[in-house]
Amino acid sequence: MNNYSIDEINQVLYENIDVLLVVDSTEDSYYAVKRTESFAKFIEQKGSYKGLIEKLLFHMNDSEMRIADTYQVFLPKMGEFKRKFSRKIRVEIGGIKHIIQMLVYPIKTYDGDYIILLFDLGQSEVEQNNKKESKVKTIQETYLFSMLVDLNRDSVSSMNVKELSDDDLHYDVKYSEWRMMIVNAIWPEDQEMFLTVTDPEYLKEHLKPSKTISIDCQMKNLEGIYIWVKLIFGRTDTVGEQDFRFVFMVQNIHEDSLKLFNELKKFEKLASNDALTGIFNHGRIETELSSAIESLKKDDSPVSLMMFDIDFFKRINDTYGHAVGDEVLKAFVKSISSKLERHNIKMGRWGGEEFVCVCYGFDVERLQALAEEVRTFVANQPSETVVPITCSIGVSPVNKEDSIKDAFMRLDKALYNAKNNGRNCVSL
Repeated sequence: MNNYSIDEINQVLYENIDVLLVVDSTEDSYYAVKRTESFAKFIEQKGSYKGLIEKLLFHMNDSEMRIADTYQVFLPKMGEFKRKFSRKIRVEIGGIKHIIQMLVYPIKTYDGDYIILLFDLGQSEVEQNNKKESKVKTIQETYLFSMLVDLNRDSVSSMNVKELSDDDLHYDVKYSEWRMMIVNAIWPEDQEMFLTVTDPEYLKEHLKPSKTISIDCQMKNLEGIYIWVKLIFGRTDTVGEQDFRFVFMVQNIHEDSLKLFNELKKFEKLASNDALTGIFNHGRIETELSSAIESLKKDDSPVSLMMFDIDFFKRINDTYGHAVGDEVLKAFVKSISSKLERHNIKMGRWGGEEFVCVCYGFDVERLQALAEEVRTFVANQPSETVVPITCSIGVSPVNKEDSIKDAFMRLDKALYNAKNNGRNCVSL
């Protein structure tokens, strides 16, 4: 073994390296001393060091995808190395998956200068990695991000981003800095909540050893797409009351949240909508009326009400049966909706054959004209059932001093007048 010289050993090492780079991070530049053919089209002879770090740590493959602008602010910190650093990178070159070993060696005599080595670990490593990935996913794999936080030192360590690697990232940043940078990845409406819960004093006050606190919010992933996540802070189990160390984790709950929201929407619809006609039910349209009155008190935008009654509906039920009556109700709502859909009008079934509309932006004169237009449309509409349909309509303004009872009694009186005046007419 003594027969091998340093030069011979260096030659063997050099031949087995796919990429050898010299970096000057202070000048944001690098130079490739060596590049194998397969890497030459992904790594230029020279270029921006920041761009190189983005490519190496986030997406060194055939795509032109870039890390979202929100996360660009983290790149300079990820490119600072005060000691030797090693990690594996999963990449795709020409449609073939590779596992690349990355080694970083700071040049001690020059602050911010590094030697970076890359070499392909071969297909056996890829197969081994595929076997690991094909195993049954555990709950830990739902965690996109994790790190340790020491509030006394204002530091983070053991940072891991699952989207990038199973290995910890080299990242030298204060917790106070990280917190103010990552907040930009949080959905704007959730940022205040995030800053409250992640505040060091809040964590010290609210978390005892071994306890956790969590919030659900939307957060950008590396591609800049908002997904639902659970942010979890857990205080480590320590014996000292002044030992404020925490584990911070980001759990991907996007699919489960979407399923939950869809279920909630279904229940909301069941609770708010009339089962037969699909429009608001009595309780929901009454709530709409209450909201309209409150809204009117805050601004001067007019609100008026319409109430429809299908003429001689009891006679339809008695003559043709309730099944035909149900079809008449659905056909009537369909006709009315087609005329109202271009306006800011909320319609609900008050009960039986009576329907109430809360009409935003309408004074009574304008609404009376629309009501007459609707009445004529219904009367002249070819019947989708065996029974021709006409309706009586009451119209009334909503006043700032009104209660729900006041507004409805006035509206009910207008409808009563329309029915007493021979039906198939509008009464103000």
